[in-house]
Parts: sequence; structure tokens; C-alpha cells
Amino acid sequence: MIKNLLRGFGALSLALVPLLASPPAQAAPSSARMWAAEVTTLADALGLVAVDDEDRTGYRRSAFRHWNSGDLTDGCNTRNEVLLAEATLAPAVGAGCKLTGGTWLSYYDTQEVARPGALDIDHMVPLAEAWDSGASAWTAARREAYANDQGAAASLVAVTARTNRQKADQDPAQWLPPTPEAHCRYTGEWVATKLRWQLTADTTEMDALKVFAEGPCKGTIVQYTPAP
Repeated sequence: MIKNLLRGFGALSLALVPLLASPPAQAAPSSARMWAAEVTTLADALGLVAVDDEDRTGYRRSAFRHWNSGDLTDGCNTRNEVLLAEATLAPAVGAGCKLTGGTWLSYYDTQEVARPGALDIDHMVPLAEAWDSGASAWTAARREAYANDQGAAASLVAVTARTNRQKADQDPAQWLPPTPEAHCRYTGEWVATKLRWQLTADTTEMDALKVFAEGPCKGTIVQYTPAP
């Protein structure tokens, strides 16, 4: 229940709402309660992201251990906990946390999905992009925390396998969801994730994000909570 509330609020926080509106209270994992949520416009949020060159030297996907045992003592790993949290119709949970049935809405392409195996759990900022942007200097434990982050609704998202694999490790200068209506939410969640984990952006990425922040998405509100 707590995780469902957190994810639902995360989606609302990126809606086109007035900045001065008071956000509803947010439930958060105990490890994150010491941190205050930051709320700002997309343009102002971009100003908080440090600009730096990217460097993929030494990257390997296995440096980010996932999926781990998740946030709950429910026998489900992170992948399945995200699926349970984001389902529009809850699936049945069998032995070993095997999921059957259920429905999901992939916001990247507005596709309704009725089979868990047809979904990927996308890292909003891909693992390789995170490595390029500062995670190469992290400890293994922090990279694992990043790869399994359920403390912010934007960090992990259930989407169609097709769109996740089209995206791969590309940033918003190279790839955006095929549904234009998703662009403001996507760019807002991308920036929120970069700020949550204090990741940098290169100049090409930043320029692409500014197009949205200064144009069609200038009213987008970004909320982020610094990762513990």
C-alpha cells in the first residue's frame, strides 16, 4: 500500500500543475524519511544538474546488481514488486512470487499489457548512462541501491519490452517515448532521477532537455528526494 501511494504521487508530481499548489503528503521508505522532498519547475530543476562530459570507461552492466530481494519481506524481487505496485489490475501471486494475469499501462506508448512477461522494468536513467554520469565512482552497494531504487516512483517504470529495448542506454537527446503526450512526464522524471542521485548531464543532453523545459513542458513540476 505504501509503495502504491508513493508511485501514484510520483506521477502526479510531474503533472502540469501550478508550482504554488501544496503537494499531498508522501509516504516513503523509512530509509528516506530523513530527506525533504524538493519541488520545482523543470527549467529550474535543470539548473541544478551539473554539466560534465560522459565517460563509459570500465562500464559493465554487472556492476549494478539487480534484481535484488526488494523492499518488502514478501518473497518477491524488485522487478515483481514494481509490477505489483504499478498494476492497474492486480495479478495473482503464486508460489515463488510467480505473477499471472493482471494488467498494466505502459505510459511510453500508451499500450495496455495483460501479461507480466511482456513488460520490462526500465531504469529511467539507464545503468550505462548512470555510470557515464557519476556512478562509476560509487561503491558497489550504492550502485545496487540505484539499480533497485523503489524509493522514488520515477526511478523504475514498467513499460513494454519493445519500447524499453528501443530506448536501450540512450538519453533524451537520442530517444524519447513514441507517444508525444508522454514527453513532459518523461523529461521531468529523467531530471528528477538525475537530481535524486546527483548525476551529471553532458551538454547535448542538457540542450535537448532545455528545448522541453523552455517550450512545451515549461509548466511541468519536478519533485525529487535526494537518495540516502
